[in-house]
Amino acid sequence: MHFASWAFLLFLAVLVPVYYLVPKRIQWIVLLLANAVFVGFAGWLGAVFMTVTITTVYAASRGIDALILRQRKTLAAMKATHTKEERKKTRLRFEKRRRAVLIACLVVNFGILFVLKYGAMIGKLSAELFHTREFGADLALTMGISYYTFSSVGYLVDVNREELFAEKNPCKLALFISFFPLLVQGPITRFETVGKALLSPHVFDGRRFLSAALRIAWGFWKKLIVADRLLVAVLALCGAPGTYRGGFVLVEMLLYAACLYADFTGGIDIAIGVGELLGVTVEENFRRPYFSKSISEYWRRWHITLGEWFKRYVYYPLSVSKPMRALSKSTRRIGAGVSRRVPVYLSTILVWALTGAWHGSNLTFLIWGLLNGLVILASEELKPVYARFHARFPRLTASAFYRGLAVIRTVLLLSSLRILDCYSTVGEAFSAFGSLFTTWNWGQVAAGIPSLGLAASDYAIALMGVLLMFAVSMAQRKGAIRERIQRRGTVASVCVLLLLIGTILLFGRYGFGFDASKFVYSRF
Repeated sequence: MHFASWAFLLFLAVLVPVYYLVPKRIQWIVLLLANAVFVGFAGWLGAVFMTVTITTVYAASRGIDALILRQRKTLAAMKATHTKEERKKTRLRFEKRRRAVLIACLVVNFGILFVLKYGAMIGKLSAELFHTREFGADLALTMGISYYTFSSVGYLVDVNREELFAEKNPCKLALFISFFPLLVQGPITRFETVGKALLSPHVFDGRRFLSAALRIAWGFWKKLIVADRLLVAVLALCGAPGTYRGGFVLVEMLLYAACLYADFTGGIDIAIGVGELLGVTVEENFRRPYFSKSISEYWRRWHITLGEWFKRYVYYPLSVSKPMRALSKSTRRIGAGVSRRVPVYLSTILVWALTGAWHGSNLTFLIWGLLNGLVILASEELKPVYARFHARFPRLTASAFYRGLAVIRTVLLLSSLRILDCYSTVGEAFSAFGSLFTTWNWGQVAAGIPSLGLAASDYAIALMGVLLMFAVSMAQRKGAIRERIQRRGTVASVCVLLLLIGTILLFGRYGFGFDASKFVYSRF
């Protein structure tokens, strides 16, 4: 049951009134049952894996919590009768036990994710190398596993860091892990930000309901009018790398940039809107990313919750870990600058390698991640050069023209890296990108665009959709556009909502025969 389906709309139509009509004290139970139904539609195997995660994370978090309590009591009792060194040894012994519980749970849950994500690839490689029977070919990611695994692990680590008390009720923890709007493509949430809202009673609020409906409709609008329409042309271009070269590759890069943005942000809009329908505020995952002036800024605006997760649970712990400090110390003889950079560089490269691996098992994703990391590090190294240039030409660098060029440069750079998404091998991707500079075929491009599966009317509708998304993003510099619409009154809000729904019905998959596809990021 993915978002762009009639089954999901029917599911919501039943859930929302039931949720607000039942006694407030059992709203969270209704929501938990709704999560179970949603997960059940994805198949029994997905339900089994989620149950394993809930069970292991609950047991591990309660075990760690108990060890923390025992540690505090033991150290308090030892304070008057034992030396500081003895108390330190006791503390380290408890921390070692906690770490063992944490690692065991991480191995189980990341192990499941690893097998599902990479099992088929490893089986195929093993069969080729050792001439054995291929295994794992039928393995596939179950719905939401990448997202709820990361949220669950974040919760467990926060408990171990003593930033959270472990939830005593396993059903309440299950509610957090299985919250259905976040299973399709995130955002990746933390227990402290949504846990309380999930368990709190909520009263129906007409204004909030209308605001949520506007956001959901806008998400469907982007998905069904822009993303699914452009996807037809993108798949045609990516599916024939030997045919569509040169200028076609630039067209593909730009179409994919618009398609991916409309698809991913559309899905997130629906997820956040559904959460809002139920009184649950979910973190924003985008802040106008295509207005970024550098790749570092872009990644602070795009898929924000994934970047924050890696920063909080991988980058910071790794960069200050004992092995990293030792490595940094050992390079001091080379120079203070090198010693200072070693933890930053290695941690950054590892995080981006993991980010690429999170996106998929193909080598293309790993290379994509590493290239992003290298570009970010190169940008950091060039900061003094940028600073001197800005100081030398202050009027130029403060101008709208210069800022616009920086935005265009960033979009083109990201689109160039993202070309690795579009091809099955690294060689195909690099060959296609190289043809941009070796094949001059703009006449063929102009003649070939109509043969990509879209009619002229489709291109016109998609262009209007992209321009509207751009206009909305520009308008949001002054605040959320939904709030500004609602300040004009209920009639204005309802009119905008009906306009969105009407255009979806006229120009979405309904009017032109397209079948709504699953969201791109649901495969991760």
